[in-house]
Amino acid sequence: MQPQALIAVAALALVSALAGTWLARRYALSRQLLDAPGERRSHVVPTPRGGGIAIVVVMLGVFAWTAWQAAFPGVPLALLAGLVLVAGIGWVDDHRPLSPWSRLAVHAIAGALLAVAVVHAGQPLWWGAAVFVLAVGLINVWNFMDGIDGIATSQAMLAALAVVWAAGAWGGAGMLAIALLAACGGFLPFNCPTARIFLGDVGSGSLGFVLAGLIAATSLEIGHPAVWALGFPLAPFLIDASLTLVSRMLRGERWWTPHVQHVYQRAVQAGHPHARVAAGYAALSMVGVLACGLLAGHGRPVIIGALVAWYLLIVSVWCAARVRLLAGQRCPQG
Repeated sequence: MQPQALIAVAALALVSALAGTWLARRYALSRQLLDAPGERRSHVVPTPRGGGIAIVVVMLGVFAWTAWQAAFPGVPLALLAGLVLVAGIGWVDDHRPLSPWSRLAVHAIAGALLAVAVVHAGQPLWWGAAVFVLAVGLINVWNFMDGIDGIATSQAMLAALAVVWAAGAWGGAGMLAIALLAACGGFLPFNCPTARIFLGDVGSGSLGFVLAGLIAATSLEIGHPAVWALGFPLAPFLIDASLTLVSRMLRGERWWTPHVQHVYQRAVQAGHPHARVAAGYAALSMVGVLACGLLAGHGRPVIIGALVAWYLLIVSVWCAARVRLLAGQRCPQG
């Protein structure tokens, strides 16, 4: 894509998301779609939800345009159809709560569509299976981790930045990533440093699906060894979500229900501002973006070895932070 066209796509995505989020906020207020404070939430004032629909509409337009332009539109069409499913079930859930299992079933269908498209594009079956797991996983990870102002959107932006660095700005995956960056940039001022509207399920799950789609699209352009490097910026979210989930399961809790046990939520409970906590996660992910950009051109053994070391480091940081935060809760000052 020519630089002028790429700039136009980014500018249009940014302005559309800004206007769309403003409209979504007015709609949420008129329909009283508010998240009230409570013991399972990290905010203290009723806040509208569903603002992520603005990002969804932008990305649907980008996927439709890409499918129209592409000689082989299978993956863009799968992204378009999958995003309609994920965003649709999230939009319904924002209006009236649904069973987590019905949401998961729809997520699985969306992931299967993307996986089939990837295999149809010539990728091996094992990679199609990996894309399916990645799509369902990231949809739910972004939903779990969307609990404080700015964190889910900023992390999605950093993951998209890694795609731009690894795949290049001028290819198909890079263009999609830049569109996502711009769309998130249009939403973020309404969500950080103090949220005037939340992503809602329509937005958080959709961000996870789009990121899985970006990774799948990137694999078609740069191959499997390099695409593994995109796992670096995902580490802070994946580790916090997965280890918290495992710890809840081991304690016999209803792990599918809302809670405030993630490390980022405990940090807010300990008195740290939302923006500071989100910035801390962003700093870790930015190191991951740098690692992705520097290592994407190396062979599989180097990338996998560095990736394992990075995840072990993030696990250590997570454990140390959790122990410190739990100790602070048990021994309050004063």
